[in-house]
Parts: sequence; structure tokens; C-alpha cells
Amino acid sequence: MRIMILGAAGEIGRMVTANLLEQTDFDLTLYGRNVTSRLASSANSRVKLVDGTFEDTATIKANLSDVDAVYLNFVAEDPIIKSLLKIMEEAGVKRFILASVPDLYEEVTGNFQKWYRAGMGKIWQSKLRTAADLVEASDLDYVILRITWLYNQAGNTAVHVTRKGEPFTEAQVTRQAVSQFVTDLLTGKADYHRESLGLGEPGTDYAKPSFY
Repeated sequence: MRIMILGAAGEIGRMVTANLLEQTDFDLTLYGRNVTSRLASSANSRVKLVDGTFEDTATIKANLSDVDAVYLNFVAEDPIIKSLLKIMEEAGVKRFILASVPDLYEEVTGNFQKWYRAGMGKIWQSKLRTAADLVEASDLDYVILRITWLYNQAGNTAVHVTRKGEPFTEAQVTRQAVSQFVTDLLTGKADYHRESLGLGEPGTDYAKPSFY
């Protein structure tokens, strides 16, 4: 298999790359701004580095011909999502995993709700919701990841998964947990298809993230 990571130079993109190289025999296409220099240390026989922006759909499409799945390591609004959906459908790529944020469906509840909405506003009325609606209306084998506030803690891959329609209450989750969950989705170990999933750390039903 070959996986394309869009926005590969981000922290979670780098972690997913490391996981896939260590845990699988997959080939990777790492795409993003100046990745040939920023990710030069990741270059090997299984890795192709491609420079470009999210708006550069011609370059993305040119590198999709042998790709089995795409992970978008960026919270994108509807214009970018609309373009990506079009070129993925044209290229015949079906598996699409993408990062987003909680409250797309007014699902954030409990202690976390007040602090989150004070900072983020009405996500369910934003272009992020429009982007999610576009993905859900597509024919792709998608997984939308509604990821709560992120922090780093080596070795902590604990994750609580909630489905669309279920309340979202967790204030934080580690990048290590998210990157491993993305890896598990790409390998099939986590068996979710055409779903919008909330990702939080178990037991973090706080009023705000512990590091704020």
C-alpha cells in the first residue's frame, strides 16, 4: 500500500509517518510546504517527498495515481475540502481520513462546553461544518476525526472514541494517541468506515485542558 499524508510536516503528520515506517511495510508520499527540506531526514526508499500547498491541486492529483489512502493532517474549511474530494474521486482514491475539531454537531457537553465554545464559537455554523457535510455526502470511505485539545506525552496512546450523535466531553488528548489511532485506521486495525469520530483522552472531562 501507499499512503499520502497531506500536511506531513506537522507534528502529528511526522508521528504518523514514524509509526507507519516502524509498524508497516507501506510506502509513503509526504506532501506539504517545503517538505523536501523540512522532512529530509525521513527520506528513504519507501518515502516520496513532494513540495506543495493544499491549494496546489494539480500537484496533489499528479501524485495520487498509486495512492490507496489519504490522511489530511490539517483542519480545512470547505474550499480546500471541495477541491480535494474532486481530485480524489477523479483519481479513484477511496479511503480518506481527515482532522477536524469537536462541536461540528453541537455535541460538546458537560464541564468542557463553556470554555470550549467561549474560545471556538459556534463550530456547527462554520465552514468546518460545511466541509464535514461535503465529506459525508461524498462516495469516499471517509473518517472525520473531531480531535480535542492536543498535548504531548510519550507513551500515552489512551483514546476514547465517540461516534456522531454521542456527547463529547473530553478536554484533551495526546498527539501520540491521535497519531496511533490514525495509524490504526490506515492499517485496518481500527475498523471504522464512513464515520465522524470524536477523539479524547479517557477521564479528562475537565472544564478546560489541564495545561491551560
